[in-house]
Amino acid sequence: MKTAIVTDSTAYIPKELRERLSIHMVPLCVIINGETYEEEVDLTTDEFYDAVRGDGDLPTTSQPPVGRFAALFEELSKDHDEVISIHLSSGISGTYSGAVQAGEMVDQIAVYPFDSEISCMVQGMFVIEAAEMAQNGAKAKEILDRLNELKETTRAYFMVDNLSHLQRGGRLSNAQAIIGSLLQVKPLLHFVDTKIEPFEKIRTRKKAMKRIVDLLKEDAQKYEALQAVIIHANREQEAVEWKDEISAELPNVSFRISHFGPVIGTHLGEGSMGLGWMKK
Repeated sequence: MKTAIVTDSTAYIPKELRERLSIHMVPLCVIINGETYEEEVDLTTDEFYDAVRGDGDLPTTSQPPVGRFAALFEELSKDHDEVISIHLSSGISGTYSGAVQAGEMVDQIAVYPFDSEISCMVQGMFVIEAAEMAQNGAKAKEILDRLNELKETTRAYFMVDNLSHLQRGGRLSNAQAIIGSLLQVKPLLHFVDTKIEPFEKIRTRKKAMKRIVDLLKEDAQKYEALQAVIIHANREQEAVEWKDEISAELPNVSFRISHFGPVIGTHLGEGSMGLGWMKK
């Protein structure tokens, strides 16, 4: 018997990597013009950005049903005795709560929900670490201790390129959005106590990205080695160029590139960029 690893689609872990590490994924949904799509299953990220470009209605998102988790946990109980279920921050979605409820409904397997308190591939780095440990025979307590240790060193900052998505989603008033656009304000966001909060307001995209790199450099001086991820909303070439630029300056940081998929992209908008990291 062994430990299973479950996550949700907002970790945006590539399918081939999920399969190689035996990671089980439960999708969240995005609703576009009344049609519901499971992200990473029947809607690709490219298809999403093509579909929502323009002035149409803002998409909405929904978490997985509790029953979806319960059914997966029951299936996993056939050849596992425990499962760690790692999810996006409980402050922005009920997905973690759903995993908790499902775990209480299932008797055949011990379920350990883990609130990553973040999202996207930073969440994914927790999942990958857990899956690699599970494949090497580690049990839940050892894995959870390691994830909590990593959480202490985890940082992530996101820059929203276009304030209209925040405004259309009710997170900024019309006046704030107009003034912000005129001033070219690029809000830097980060997670505080599971919720997304403003970190700083910076005048230009270039300065915002430089500020994020400066924050990474501060931590790169503190730790022997870091793992980092650049996350983009349909800006792959820019992400590659950014990685090449900053990786040359930081030899003790290993980088990967990921993306804001449909669910998170709904709330941040195309053009957003992020950078997250944690200790190796």
